[in-house]
Amino acid sequence: MIAVALFLCACAAYWVWRRKDTKDTEPPRYPGAWPIIGNLHALFGNSCRIWTRLNIISEKLHEMGGVVTASFGPQTVYIACDPDDVFTITNACLAKDDLYDFGKPFLGEGLVTAKASIWKNHRKLLNPSFNQSLLDTFMGVFNSQSRKLVQEMEKEDGKGPFDPWIYTRCNALETICLTSLGVEFTEMNISPMQYLDAMEKMFSATIERIIKIWWHSPYTFAFSLLKMKQDECIKVLHNMSNTVLQKRKSEYARKVNAVRSTTSGSKFKPFLDLILELSAEKGVFNDTEIREQVDTMIFGGHDTSSLVLVYAMILLGSHREAQEKTFKEIQEVLGDGDRDVEKTDLSKLVYVEAVLKETIRVYTIAPVIARKLDKDVKLKNYTLSAGRSCYLFLFGIHKHPMWGPDVHEFKPERWLEPGRLPDNPNAFAGFSYGRRNCIGKAYALMSMKTSLAHLIRRYQVSADHTKMQLKMEVILKPHSGYFVSIEKRTKTINHG
Repeated sequence: MIAVALFLCACAAYWVWRRKDTKDTEPPRYPGAWPIIGNLHALFGNSCRIWTRLNIISEKLHEMGGVVTASFGPQTVYIACDPDDVFTITNACLAKDDLYDFGKPFLGEGLVTAKASIWKNHRKLLNPSFNQSLLDTFMGVFNSQSRKLVQEMEKEDGKGPFDPWIYTRCNALETICLTSLGVEFTEMNISPMQYLDAMEKMFSATIERIIKIWWHSPYTFAFSLLKMKQDECIKVLHNMSNTVLQKRKSEYARKVNAVRSTTSGSKFKPFLDLILELSAEKGVFNDTEIREQVDTMIFGGHDTSSLVLVYAMILLGSHREAQEKTFKEIQEVLGDGDRDVEKTDLSKLVYVEAVLKETIRVYTIAPVIARKLDKDVKLKNYTLSAGRSCYLFLFGIHKHPMWGPDVHEFKPERWLEPGRLPDNPNAFAGFSYGRRNCIGKAYALMSMKTSLAHLIRRYQVSADHTKMQLKMEVILKPHSGYFVSIEKRTKTINHG
């Protein structure tokens, strides 16, 4: 009886505290909060259930005006998917939420996880490394790697459904290593699959820690088996990047291999060389900071682009008319031969780019980002209080009613036909928003357009996107039903 009375008193005290903590200018409360844990129960369960619940929350957000207040245990948080309000938040507050600290054992103060003061300085220094003239020099790598991907997939020709991510992920990792490190995996002391396995396990450990809130504290986490598992993975990952860094530093010091050549003969400088130049000439970036930026580039560049290619293949395989429009454009731009995609071709592959953007809209790779509010933020209809966390549903923006009644359908044409896109300039958040957006947007689009052009030029793809089940593991991943089938094309368009 005493225990029940104490529990009821605690619930009453919590309710009074929560009511007192809410200001009249704040967004409405999201319904369904439980005593003590608030709305946290919505995120209980496996990664597939979490993704399902997030979509339900997003739909409710649209009904409630795009911004709500919620309770995660004793913590009051905000959730937003209104495009204008999200844009305001991302520009007003550059600090990442505390949850990003869980990635710092691996990524340190890289661009994704860095605190705002460090990010501002490093982003300014790294921006020139992503200018268009330097990115253009990567076309040789993009083409040679795309050809390698096409060749490796040939063993699946006509053999029925297979997992395309096995191929795209490894290929994207090799591509990002060539362009960021200037080395091939054959030069390293680890295989691509070993590296990917370590990263996948590290990813899973981080997700598990986020879900199990009793491990949020560094003191409880320090004694967990999960930390031991994570440390083992990070040791593998850091060993690779540290080994390459020391090797390239030695080469740079001897002025050897400062400019490397691709198999096509076009010259380029990998990002690591550019960072080493900054370190030597301006005295910025110590060894740890260089490794953190390189790890971040590899982490942020390979999983995302490889998944977009997988989703694009699945969607094109499910929509034959869109696939043949893609193939027709590739033929018109590149001809009937087998020549490389040149930098001047990229601007002409407008339907290919529409396919990729629509793929990202339908399957937003980074569905949710989070910011720490270091100031009060005035939105269109509400004011958010400083000191709280704000979860931004980018995927909710992509499913906003402003996209029209066909919002859930794959329609690349919407990117090309006048009046089909929303009037709101903040309607697309595929590469995040505001000043802290993705530094590699242009790189990613160039790489993916080149790869997709090579793949669709060679293969006709079959798939069924309606069978796919998704899961939320920081990035949006396929859980089941995502296999595709490929067959070599003939020289003429098959209108099947």
